[in-house]
Amino acid sequence: MKAFFYLSTLLFLTLILAKETSSNLELEIFFNKWREFESPPLLNNAPDYTKSQFKKRQRSYKKLKKELMVFDTSGWRISWRADWQLIEAEMNGYDFNRRVLKPWERDPAFYQTIWMYQSDVPAHEGPTNHALLEFWQYNFPLNEDSLNKLTNELSVIPPFLIQARENLTGNAKDLWIAGIRDIETQFDDLNKINKIISSHHDETDNPELFDALKKAKASTELFTKWLKKESPRKNGPSGIGKDNYTWYQKNVHLIPLSWEEEVQLLKRELNRAWSSLKLEEHRNRNLPKQKSAQTEEEFNALTERSIKKMMKFLTEENIMHIKPNMEPALREHRGIFIESEKRNFFYIGMHIDPLPLYSHFYHWFDLAEIRDNPHKNPIRRAEPLYNMFDSKNEGIATAAEEIFMHAGLYDDNPRSREIVWIMLAQRAARGLGSLYAHANMMNMEEASQVHVKWTPRGWMEREPELLRFEQHLYLRQPGYGTCYITGKYLVEELMMEYAEKLETDQKDFILKDFLNKFNMAGSIPVELIKFELMNE
Repeated sequence: MKAFFYLSTLLFLTLILAKETSSNLELEIFFNKWREFESPPLLNNAPDYTKSQFKKRQRSYKKLKKELMVFDTSGWRISWRADWQLIEAEMNGYDFNRRVLKPWERDPAFYQTIWMYQSDVPAHEGPTNHALLEFWQYNFPLNEDSLNKLTNELSVIPPFLIQARENLTGNAKDLWIAGIRDIETQFDDLNKINKIISSHHDETDNPELFDALKKAKASTELFTKWLKKESPRKNGPSGIGKDNYTWYQKNVHLIPLSWEEEVQLLKRELNRAWSSLKLEEHRNRNLPKQKSAQTEEEFNALTERSIKKMMKFLTEENIMHIKPNMEPALREHRGIFIESEKRNFFYIGMHIDPLPLYSHFYHWFDLAEIRDNPHKNPIRRAEPLYNMFDSKNEGIATAAEEIFMHAGLYDDNPRSREIVWIMLAQRAARGLGSLYAHANMMNMEEASQVHVKWTPRGWMEREPELLRFEQHLYLRQPGYGTCYITGKYLVEELMMEYAEKLETDQKDFILKDFLNKFNMAGSIPVELIKFELMNE
């Protein structure tokens, strides 16, 4: 009888496991099918963003969405149910871009193809096209495969920019004007690429590569002239409106906040940052003021001390599980010395004490792990679409600034706590500006003034380049300007709820274990990480 019961139980568990495995495999197959669809077909060797293409493929999209919705997720593992929700959010992102954001129609910067640097998040910030040329990934001199790859990628630019003139029918004034700068930057980058290639390769031996480069430069220059010619005709708003913003946040980025609630949250964080800064200044009033590094030697010594202090702190205080790739990732992005009059907001603080910014460089720990230990789940291993990683990656990086501070990083240097609050105030101020811009209550210039006015100590007053870059990005990508604060809020909420759950179960909350579980979930929205951790 016992043997029969044992065999029956074993058979039941085997059937359940087989059903689960089959369901998971079906979801992975669907994910691959969805991602294949999401990448547009080619038109003259360039991604096709024409109206006819979107109209033609809409029936296929609806069929895919229907296929997703018929999955029966009852009885699935929590992580697989989260994967299903992730795919649904991605499909909502495609639909939103097609209906509302339409970067291929409204946003000239969408046609920037060349990227000279690696982003500090899993994908480039903002809407990007499907033909990116990641020049930072090339190693010189180029081998034959790399020569062919670079030639082919450069050859996409001329037909792509011809298509852009037909597609760009929008009337978003701020996006249009600001986007011209991005295309001008592409022309400058092509000149830099030309110099780099010429220093390693001879034109006579590689005529196809140099020809593709010349044509890419010529087409970029012509496109810039066309954008400038058309710009006086543009007079419409660039924001997507409060209702669209709320729908996008809740259904794509899975941020459970409305536009109005985000305004309230960012105002609260701005108030908290300023008042906390003033209290820190009062507490530290008898301490000497911090001095910034004035020479390269001083800066190098400062960064070296800071890197050693950071890694020692994370190790000895049980903050994080230390991995071999962490310190090299931090060292690779330690920063460079900048003359005092040329320092932007972040470099002002970095030359006083790099540790507040190094705390935010949690980013590079994330990316080193993505590179060295890709997620076992193929759905989460894939690069996230539509900047859906923002609440997780930007949220934890911003939260880490305060987490490390409260854990004691500046106990021997209280003045550096002031920098943490200044950085928080700046992020809250720029996020508020972006919210008003998306509601079309302000244009980009007016939103920038909110950013400048409410950043303490005037650290944003001489910031034309950083200011333009940030407000332009946030206007292009709804939710990114606020994700540092909204993501931090969601991380803190998760920490609270998870700690309360452990307390109820009479277990201890261990910070490094919490951060490890958070990191291991992958670059998915915080709300999906919360779904997993609270139901594990």
